[in-house]
Amino acid sequence: MKKKFWIEMTGIFFLAGLLSCQQDVKETRLMSYNVKNGQGMDGFADYGRTANVILKEKPDVVALQELDSATMRSKGAYVLGELAQRTGMHATYAPAIDFDGGKYGIGILSKERPLNICSKALPGREEARTMLITEFKDYIYVCMHLSLTEEDRMASLPIIREALSGFHKPVFIAGDWNDTPESALLQEIEKDFTILTDTASPTYPADQPDSTLDYIAAYRPSIHIKESKGYVTEATSESDHRPVTVVIKWTE
Repeated sequence: MKKKFWIEMTGIFFLAGLLSCQQDVKETRLMSYNVKNGQGMDGFADYGRTANVILKEKPDVVALQELDSATMRSKGAYVLGELAQRTGMHATYAPAIDFDGGKYGIGILSKERPLNICSKALPGREEARTMLITEFKDYIYVCMHLSLTEEDRMASLPIIREALSGFHKPVFIAGDWNDTPESALLQEIEKDFTILTDTASPTYPADQPDSTLDYIAAYRPSIHIKESKGYVTEATSESDHRPVTVVIKWTE
């Protein structure tokens, strides 16, 4: 009787363990999009048009680059707020520079409200750059718009690594990095990160893309990737960049 009970309980614990493992696998939809202030290839700003590109992909979180806040160029609009209103997502903004009577920077839209937020300055001789770090319940999502200058992009790497070293959750970095897959920058990033996006599909310019500049990557020591699919959305006119999306199943 005791032996039978032990066997039955062992089976229950084994089944519970399997169910627990299955429950631990998370699926997350990540996106990055240089939206150029909502300005399309036609030169006109249309926030609804930009928001529809995001809504189509149904991301849990999206990193956005080139966002005005209260500038004369954007007629005083808080561009990230306009997109948040139209997508129903939470907005987190990080200005990089003062510009045209307001601010210019990057942002993150998310289904969840971030638990913690911080930003770090990054080098950029043509204009100051920044990285935005948002912490959520299960992971960290980081938005970056790197410099047009190679020396500044490379100088950003130790700052990025130091800023992300203290987290005990999976870390994803995303953005317009202004460099190509075969560059020294990407080779250096791939020492610590797994590039999740489809680097063979170009993202810029949107109407006839011939360069891959936009990426999403996972910090390898922080995550176990079970399955990942990355692709470029065929948005040909809503911005001068095409957005990138990753659907990833993962465990810590």
